This record gives sequence, C-alpha cells and structure tokens, in this order.
Amino acid sequence: MRLRSGVFASSCLLVEVLGVALFLRGFFPVPVRSLPRREARGDLPAEPAPPGPGMVSNWTKIPPPLFKKVVIVLIDALRDDFVFGSKGEQFMPYTKQVIEKGTSYSFIAEAKPPTVTMPRIKALMTGSIPGFIDVIVNLNSPALLDDNLIWQAKTAGKRIIFYGDDTWVKLFPKHFVEYDGTTSFFVSDFTEVDDNVTRHLDRVLKREDWDLLILHYLGLDHIGHVTGPNSPLVGAKLREMDNILKKIHISLLSKEEASFPNLLVVCGDHGMSETGSHGGSSAGEVHTPLLFISSAFEKRSGPLTYPELVQQTDLASTLAVGLGLPISRNSVGNLILPVVGGRTMREQLRFVHLNGFQLSRLLQENTPAYEKDPGYEHFKIAEKSHANWIKLYLEGNNSEILLNLGKKVLKQYLEALKTLSSSLSKQVAQYDMYSMMVGTVIILEVLLLLLLSIPKALSSRAEFEVPLSPPLFSLLFYLVCLMLCAVHVIVCTSAESLCYFCSMSWFTAVGVMMLISALMCGILSAIAKTFDNSRLPVKNPVLSSSSWSEIDVLILAGTVGHVLSLGASSFVEEEHQTWYFLINTLCLVLCQELCRNNFLLKEYDPQHSTTVKQNSEEASGYKNIDIPAADSSKLSKTSTSDEFVRGSDKWVSLASPWIILICCRLLRSLNQTGVQWAHRPDFGHWLTSSEHKSELSFLAAVSLLMIFFLVQRRCSLVSKIAMALGLLGIYSYRAAIGNVIFPWQHGSKDISKNSAAVGHGCFCYALMRSLPVAVYIVLVTGLRYHLFIWSVFSPKLLYEGVHVFITAAICLFFTAMDHNHSHKVQD
Repeated sequence: MRLRSGVFASSCLLVEVLGVALFLRGFFPVPVRSLPRREARGDLPAEPAPPGPGMVSNWTKIPPPLFKKVVIVLIDALRDDFVFGSKGEQFMPYTKQVIEKGTSYSFIAEAKPPTVTMPRIKALMTGSIPGFIDVIVNLNSPALLDDNLIWQAKTAGKRIIFYGDDTWVKLFPKHFVEYDGTTSFFVSDFTEVDDNVTRHLDRVLKREDWDLLILHYLGLDHIGHVTGPNSPLVGAKLREMDNILKKIHISLLSKEEASFPNLLVVCGDHGMSETGSHGGSSAGEVHTPLLFISSAFEKRSGPLTYPELVQQTDLASTLAVGLGLPISRNSVGNLILPVVGGRTMREQLRFVHLNGFQLSRLLQENTPAYEKDPGYEHFKIAEKSHANWIKLYLEGNNSEILLNLGKKVLKQYLEALKTLSSSLSKQVAQYDMYSMMVGTVIILEVLLLLLLSIPKALSSRAEFEVPLSPPLFSLLFYLVCLMLCAVHVIVCTSAESLCYFCSMSWFTAVGVMMLISALMCGILSAIAKTFDNSRLPVKNPVLSSSSWSEIDVLILAGTVGHVLSLGASSFVEEEHQTWYFLINTLCLVLCQELCRNNFLLKEYDPQHSTTVKQNSEEASGYKNIDIPAADSSKLSKTSTSDEFVRGSDKWVSLASPWIILICCRLLRSLNQTGVQWAHRPDFGHWLTSSEHKSELSFLAAVSLLMIFFLVQRRCSLVSKIAMALGLLGIYSYRAAIGNVIFPWQHGSKDISKNSAAVGHGCFCYALMRSLPVAVYIVLVTGLRYHLFIWSVFSPKLLYEGVHVFITAAICLFFTAMDHNHSHKVQD
C-alpha cells in the first residue's frame, strides 16, 4: 500500500493519540464521587428495622455530639518516631506522659502518596484520597468543593477558628469566623512562622465563642527541608510543640464539663524522609502520629503497646461522629472505634452502621458490580445481625447474651468497613499500571515506526510503500495477538484493583491487541527491509551519500536536549526559557548560514562551481543561435529585473532571522511566565499599572478619537484603503496555502514539490512531537512518586497529551488540504 508522508504521519499520530489517552486514563484514575454536597445532609438511614410485625426503631436522627470543643493541632512533617521514638521521650516529655499514662488513644496514621500538604489536608477533612485530576474537575477553583468536615461544621452552626498555613484559607474560604494565615514559601523561617500561630493561643483559649480550633504549624517542615530530620534544630522545635500541647491540654481540662468533655487531636499531614524531603512513599514520609486526648477516655493501665496502624482518611469520619455531623459522602475512611468505645453498645452500633451505610452507598455509585464486592456482602450480613440485636434490645433483654451479641455484630461491622474502605481506596490511591503500560507500548511502537520510516518519508517523492499485507497475514501477527490476549485475560482475572482497560468490552480490548500486534509486525518488517536494502549495491555513490548540515545537527541536538530537560522539575517549570534559547540559537545559525551562502560560497563551493560550469556549457551551446536586437534588449531587461529580485530576496532572507529575534524579544517582554521570573515587571504589568495613568489615558484617548473619526467621517478614501488591505490579506492567505503566487515567486506547473513539502512538514512535525511524548511518558512513569509529580510533572503531562491531539488535527487538516489541491490541479 503506497502512502504519502503526510497521510502516514497523520495515521501514526491518530494511533499515538489513542495510546496517550489510555496512558492518561491509567495515570489519572477517576476518583470516587458521590452526590453534590448540598444533598449531603438528607436521607440519613435509620437503625436497621428489626424483624417481626410491629417492631420499629425510634432512632432516625444524627447522634448528638460527643465533645463540646475540639482542637486540632497539625504539625507539618511530624514523623511517627518524633513522638513514639527516642526523640519523643527526649524532647516531648509531656506528650509522652499523656500517651503512656493519660486519657488518650494513640495511632499511626498512614498517608497515601503524594505526601504533600494540600492533598493531605483534603484527605484529613474529606476522608477521600484526592488526586491531580481534582484540579481539572475544579478548574481554576482553589476552593475545596467536595463535601468535607469544615463545610459540615459550618452548616451545622459550629464556630471555627484557624491559625497557620494559609493553604487552609484557600481551601475553605469564608468558613472561619476568625483566621490568620502564614505562608509556607520562606522555608528558611523556623521561628516566626510558628510564633505567628502561637501568639493567638492565650487569647483564644480564654474565650468561649468557638467550637472548633485548628492550628497548623510549619516550622518543623521547614527545618526538615533545610537541615534534615537529624538536625539539632528538630529537638528544639519538638520541645516547643510539646509546651504548646501542654498549654492547650491544661486549658481544655480546666474549662470542660464532666458530662460534655473536650477533645485535643494531634496529627501530622505527612512525615519526612531521611533527607528531610517529602512527597514519596517511604515509611518516614507516609507514617505520622495521630493522638486523641480527652478526659472522656479511660486512663491507660498496663504495659504500653505499639500504636495501631490506621488510615489518615479515618480522621474525617471519626471527627464527624465526635462533633455530631454527617460523615462526608466521599469519605473512604473508617470510624476509629476506641474514640467512641466509652459509649453504650447501641450508640457504638449506630455509629458503625452510619459509617457502613455511607461507604456502601459510595460503592454503589462508583462500582457497577457492587453487589459482588465482599465488603458489601459483609455489610449486609452485619446489618441483619444488627436488626436482630435491636429486636432483643427493644424487647427489654439486658442479659449477657445481648452484650456478647452486640460485640459480635460490632466485629462484623468493623470487618465490613475495612473491606469496603479497601475496595474504594484502591480505585484512587493506586496507579492503573496495566493501562499505563498498554498506552506506553503503543506510543513507543509509533515512535519506532516513524524513526524507521525517515529515509523513505523524507525522500524527494515523499511517499513510500507501506507493507501491510505481509504483517497482517503473517503467522507472527496471529501469534503475537493470541499471546497479548492471553496476557490480557491473566491480568484482568488476577488483578486485585480495578483496571480501566480491563473494564472495556472484549471487542475493544481485542481491537487494541490487534493494533499493537500490527504495529509490532510492521516494525519488524521495516527493520528487515532496511537490512535487505543495505546489502544491495549502491548505483551512484555520489548521489546516495548523505551529509548532515550544521542546522540539521543543531535541530537534532536541540530536540534531544529539550527531551532530556523534561526529567527535571525546574526545567519543566521554566520550559519557555529553553525554547527562547533554542529559537535564538537557531536564528543566529540561520543568519550565519545565509551570509555564507550569499557572500562566501560563490566561487569556493564545489556544488556552486559545478553549477556555474554547467550553466556556462549550456550557454556555449546557444552561441551560434541568432537573436534579434529587440529580443536581446528584452532579454537584458528581464535578466536585470531577475537580478534585482534575487538581490532583494537575498537581503530579505538575511533580515528575516533578525526580525524574528526582535519579535521574540517583544513577546518575552509582554508577559513574564514561569516561576522564577514571574514577579519581574513586564509590558503587560505596565499596561495595567496604576502608576502610568497619564500615559494610558493618552493612548486610550487617541485610540477612541481615531475610531470616532474613522466611523463618523465616512471617508471613501479610508474605505478604499481598508478594502485594499483586506484584499491584500486574502491574497496573502491564498498565496500561503499555494493557490496563487506573488509576482516575485517562480511559478511551476508541477505540484509534486509542493505536495512533497507538505508531506515532509507533517512527517517532521509528527516525529518532533512523538519523541518528547514517548520519552516524557517513560520519565513520568519512573517519577510517579516524586515530590513534584502533581505540581510540576502532571500538568506538563497533560500539556503534552493535548499537544499530541492538536498536532494530529493540524497534520490531518494540511494533508486533506493538500489532497484536495492535488485533485483540483490534476482535473
């Protein structure tokens, strides 16, 4: 099958778009979502209906709050061993004493990567596992729109005060009755960033006009980034935090009522690695302490045991129950039972039933085959047992049998909650590696096919024979297809987590497998053909020998350098600087090349001397032809005009790179982008600055006056000029697409060169897009647990994916235009 280069490039890009889309779908799994939060307070379930006629439970409302006031102290980058290890014993004596002998419960909360502040705050307050795709769902909206604990508390009339990291203020605008945000940008600040929080404590703890107080301390995180977790500064900061916790705890104890206690929660958003950073999935980064301190709990007795491991998302459900609020509808967390362990058995069963009902409903709304889920089955069994327990309770049975049955039902509920939470968490916390690998294979196959097709696709005819029949009807194609289908069956039947590619219909999955097999066989066929051609004798060594020019080497080096720069977050953030450098370098090299061709290679270039010799020989062949005097004068005038046109073209070509450089510099000054230089003033800031009101007023007045005179005077000359400019623009557009030519252009009846140019352009454009995308996808897969994966690499990945789609559309458009143009000329 014979294809043009443009058609082949467009087809490859369409296949690559499929691979990129499949990779993005696996890299950005769609998070579990429930109904909008405005409906979150409705349809709360009643207790399970007891069996038998006339038996109805009378508990249908939300349980009352367990705590009067709640204080949440979030210490950024607080690692679990900072509290439970040797550092805790040395630098946090009061906290350690409360853990060992006080009225508290201590846990180790496991955070899901990426372990950075904003996603962790979302997880703590919503109970869900946020991903980067949330940025796309909440396009250009920094506020948290999901159902969350802060919104539920505000809706219920709770008064919330916040001091600390201003990320909370951005996520929950207009939710706090009082707040003071501190920026986390200055990592060298270890003291003032925490003092700005602590300075409010004495005043706030004396007041009674609040229900929920949130404090977010950043100093420990800053110390870790600068000096690491083993720095002497860590001990001093932990001692400072211990004194703050002591002050808060004593104040809460002095003001609480015996029947309505207060609660102090101590936690971290993430930990830190051995180098002081965070964002990955190491044990030091994902394990943080979680402490519940309240007089409602029993004092510890007996030997101290190692804290139990819970999920960070469990805090939202537990605090919702403690404050008497509905559990967030998107929460995948479990109720931490010891916190409510002091309540009656009926209350405990009510709490876990509410949690199980919320998780099972979330599973129903996000999983088609939810009835087959083990967690859902366990919940239904526990619900039936709960109904039987309520029947005995309403009948007035207060024996030991009722208590033992309640413990059994409670255990069933906890098993169901654990399984339901695990099923929901796997949908958002893990990458869909199978879909990512299938997409990567398709992209790499397309890139390899484009690289193998370079010699034929960039030939003078810009078309080549694509060997479709041998690969598609070969035994290798069917064997590879069967092997891939077998792998697909094995992966989809043994995978523990849900996979998007496995959820596709078998017809679609087999089609993708056939496409991968066809691309692989096509690559092998192209490689074999290349080796066969290399063994053939060369007919004309002079013509077949190819040499790379300096511009070719520069373009290749720039492309490779740009691709390699995508592996560093700083280069991704400032990618425009790379493009500025490459464009400036290319323009200077083009200018040098034009100067050399126009001024230095007239007599010394071998190709130029050969051309001159051929032209002289052709001229000598016409020496004996008689030319009339009139014709000779016309010929001399024509040659003079041709020389003038050639001379003007030469100077225009020399000036073009410098004009491009000037335009690029003006564009750079219009708006500074990136991170490092975004604060620098530019022309865009000048246009919007209040300091230049006089200049801007003058420009605006002149512009309005010109519009007024042009519209009101109805000058026919202006209309003619405007129409002339419009017609000139239309003519320039038609000349650009090849329908007409300018007077200084040399016309040609043969359109094969124009078609070849379009094919070459589309093929080179496709190759230049495929190489960075393929390399970047491999880099992102390897860096998926990097600190800046969601803030730097993921936006760039989306940009590259959209760029591939736009490239495919552009190549298809120009290929179709070239095809129509060719048919019209041939007709």
